[in-house]
Amino acid sequence: MEQEKYYKQSVMPKIKASILCTRPLNELLIHKAARHGIDIDVVPFIETEPAKSPGIIQQISSFATQKITAVFTSMNAVESVIIQLTFIPDWDIYCLGGITKELVFDFFGEDKVIATAKNAQALAEKILHAQTVKEVVFFCGDHRLDELPETLRFNHIEVNELVVYTTIQLPVFIEKNYTGIIFFSPSAVHSFFSMNTVATNVVLFSIGKTTTATIQTYCSNKIITSEWPGKEQMVENVIGYFS
Repeated sequence: MEQEKYYKQSVMPKIKASILCTRPLNELLIHKAARHGIDIDVVPFIETEPAKSPGIIQQISSFATQKITAVFTSMNAVESVIIQLTFIPDWDIYCLGGITKELVFDFFGEDKVIATAKNAQALAEKILHAQTVKEVVFFCGDHRLDELPETLRFNHIEVNELVVYTTIQLPVFIEKNYTGIIFFSPSAVHSFFSMNTVATNVVLFSIGKTTTATIQTYCSNKIITSEWPGKEQMVENVIGYFS
């Protein structure tokens, strides 16, 4: 028994931080954090639902037969489009990095991707830099941000927006006191703060500048903003901060 107790103490690091993640995480990432003494609880504050209207499905099918420049700024948009495709279309694709890029690579192939970027503004600039794009199809959600379409339109690029998924808030009252909270979108921020407040010493981790700006409308806590999108990067930021 003494040997077993010693073994458990030697392999289980002391808990350094208790973290609330407002979006589902891969179990491997949760275990990775645990090995560094980071205890993560997952409580989703939003959910997404692919568009089901015949009109949207028909538009996706129609675009699949055309040579278009497609733009994805979220993994949800990629997944919502993929489930409606029966073959790999011949598209030129611009997308964000992280899991959005991984999903695009897995289905469409790396050769279809013209460029990736760490945020929507940087992606818009890469589209402009190409100087050959006159029109894009922006597959997005009903809470999409303005940066990319406004930048492109200001520079005379036609943007055809197709809303392929909807975002539903799932507010939950949190009783537990956490050391830090991870946010992946402005929608999750709104959902969380609709029922909760945070103590001033809680560190908040944000997926990007827009999510950070949304958090700042609710509190003045310390915010660690990720330079790149993706769940793995966010967990790495948490581990790095508390290590």
